[in-house]
Amino acid sequence: MRDVPAGPGSSGAAPQPSVKRELLVNLALLVAAALALAMATALITQALQPAFAFILLMGLVAADAVIVFAFGHYLLKRLVLVRLAALREAAEELAAGNLQRRAPAAETREFTELAECFNRMTDRLLDVQGQLVRSEKLATVGRLAAGVAHEVGNPLSAIGTYTEVLRKRGADPEILQGLGRETARIDRIVRGLLDYARPGDDRPTVVDVGGIVSSARDLLEHQGLLKGVDLRVELDGKPLPVRGPAHALEQVVVNLLLNAIDAAPRGPIVVGATHWRYEPRPSTPRRRTDPGGAGSSAATRRSQESPRRPWVPDVSTGTPGILLYVADAGPGVPPEDREKVFDPFYTTKPPGQGTGLGLAIVQRTVHLAGGVVWVETAREGGAAFKVFLPVAEVAGVAEGAGRPG
Repeated sequence: MRDVPAGPGSSGAAPQPSVKRELLVNLALLVAAALALAMATALITQALQPAFAFILLMGLVAADAVIVFAFGHYLLKRLVLVRLAALREAAEELAAGNLQRRAPAAETREFTELAECFNRMTDRLLDVQGQLVRSEKLATVGRLAAGVAHEVGNPLSAIGTYTEVLRKRGADPEILQGLGRETARIDRIVRGLLDYARPGDDRPTVVDVGGIVSSARDLLEHQGLLKGVDLRVELDGKPLPVRGPAHALEQVVVNLLLNAIDAAPRGPIVVGATHWRYEPRPSTPRRRTDPGGAGSSAATRRSQESPRRPWVPDVSTGTPGILLYVADAGPGVPPEDREKVFDPFYTTKPPGQGTGLGLAIVQRTVHLAGGVVWVETAREGGAAFKVFLPVAEVAGVAEGAGRPG
């Protein structure tokens, strides 16, 4: 668990004192006490013999010096040295590889602000590191895909030709069916690699997310993949404009729906979109079919899970946009796997039933469109994949910047 200090302006917390004020107040009190003691000593020494008075004064001066030194050392250690040691320890642990280490909060404002700056710097460095790792992974997959497309694509075409020749010569249909099935599987893997690694030719335009959802649903219906599936569509009655590649965004919805169908073959599966303001730890917005509707002022429940936080586009809190969600009643995604499901080639499906590239392509497409995608627990009990895309500025179209729920 990260030890992240609460900000000095956190609600319900008393304002923190500054180091300067603490030092000045305590030292002023110490000096005032020393002056009071000196005045009392002066009054006492008037009644003593000069020799005894001199010895007493020297002793009091020495005692004052020791007390001032000891108290000053205590103040510096408590207010400054201990905080610097904590920051140094956090930096050393980070350098040693403990990436979860964060600087703790302090009792003074300056060191709390310094700890917050240290933690923000650490988080930013980790984000940049994640971006570099992801870019290198993408470059590696791109080189691999180019080689695979060249080395495997041509032999696949030849295999298809030979399979057709064998079919015309009356070869065993069962063997030919198996050969065709496995060939098609290899072809899907190659195409998935290319789709993930290379930028698409689809140019970004202003598209309506409602239309994208409807197109994806119609596509799956025409293919017979929604037969027997309890699919529910929830869309705002007003336009949901975003800027992005229309075909690629449609493929995002298709991939998420196919994942939901695999997880819950009979449903219920909910796909919808609504206007929403981005939150790093997003609250669960009300759906249009919930009691009170999307415009209700009742407080929504907070999500218990954090969204996925690798490198993501820099989306500020409160950015108006469109929230697209696909939820199912399947087994869900365990918390320990939510950081992995978007990685290329990671899949929880049995061998031969998935390549682990579908969600990786989803994340790449969403990131290229300037959005964010994450997964959390659905109200239906399974997984809820959520995609946030900034709203497109369209003349004459209201952006609906209100917070749902």
